[in-house]
Amino acid sequence: MSGIVFACVTPHGWPTIPDLSEDALGALVTRAAMMELGRRAAAARPDVVVVATPHNFRVDGAICLASVARGAGTLHHEGRTVETNVPVDGPLTDAIAAAARARAIPVPMGGYAGNMRAESAIPLDWGTMVPLWFLGHGRNMVGYGDVLAPSPDVDLGPPIVIVTPSRILPRTTMVEFGEAVAEAAQRDGRRVAFVASCDWSHTHQGGRYGFHEAAADVDAAVLEALSDNDPGRLIELDEQQVKDAAIDGLWQVLMLAGVMNRTPMRGEVLSYEAPEAYATGMIVATFEPVEERTPG
Repeated sequence: MSGIVFACVTPHGWPTIPDLSEDALGALVTRAAMMELGRRAAAARPDVVVVATPHNFRVDGAICLASVARGAGTLHHEGRTVETNVPVDGPLTDAIAAAARARAIPVPMGGYAGNMRAESAIPLDWGTMVPLWFLGHGRNMVGYGDVLAPSPDVDLGPPIVIVTPSRILPRTTMVEFGEAVAEAAQRDGRRVAFVASCDWSHTHQGGRYGFHEAAADVDAAVLEALSDNDPGRLIELDEQQVKDAAIDGLWQVLMLAGVMNRTPMRGEVLSYEAPEAYATGMIVATFEPVEERTPG
């Protein structure tokens, strides 16, 4: 099978990474679910991982793709450090851009430093690095597959594509872009995973975003939609509630809905929690293609 072989919704609070925190700042349920997500992703054997993140290089009124040779980043927590340095897949990046532009979706190609792709790189954000750590790009994870063992030097995860949406685009554009991703993946011929990197309501316990009662309602609506295998209906979320809850996952999940329009998938919510230390709703969910069966 080629094309989309796995998809997921992941949070991106970096203390969930075991190398950074022993207790995950209270998000141990989320950490366990992310480890299970990593096992399921490994079983799907993706050749490329497309990561849609709200925190990388953004361009107003467009969906930015990283047109670079590599992405690299560092996360720190309580005196500990995790580093990631990963190749960015040029052919699939270009194919997604072409499929999106055929739909009149504005897709700038972002880079930094050298004007040639081979000489260009981009910093990795936590919205990219956290899911990638669990999908095989942890510098202390060897044996991309069934066995994970410690090593300081080997990174065996697949190359990536980095997608960053602008929230001022129509929500329908996110769905259309997801359809373009699925179609480009199918034409590419390799096995592709799609990651919607999402934190949800940031206004649960009155952290730096304050408290708002909309947080619980919005998270409940997202959970229900994902549990019903219908992320596309989140396109109807009330705009004021979205702002009051301070979510950052809607746009990436609508891309997932577009992917599922072209590649039917069946999902499972693995966990939900809103730990006090994060004041943020955190959902872990996985999606696998529905096998086509020949009648008779």
